[in-house]
Amino acid sequence: MKLHDYIICYDISDKKRLVKISKLLEKTAARIQYSIYFYPKVAKECIDDLVEKLNKLINQEEDDIRIYKIDIKNSIHLKSGIDLQNPFVI
Repeated sequence: MKLHDYIICYDISDKKRLVKISKLLEKTAARIQYSIYFYPKVAKECIDDLVEKLNKLINQEEDDIRIYKIDIKNSIHLKSGIDLQNPFVI
């Protein structure tokens, strides 16, 4: 099973939905900015499961969630106060 890193970004129009989505993402991903999360070393099946959960929470007409698969070693350089390779997620 191949693992990938993902960046998840959102723009949610309703505060109640925003809180639910934020809490869901905080369970598995590291927040790197207010509405941007880093989800490291994840199997596609886990992302598919997350997408299913997010689709149940969002309003398709008003909200926007984007999930980008990234190749950290070859495409971006990270500098951070937290260890993004091994984030501490509760």
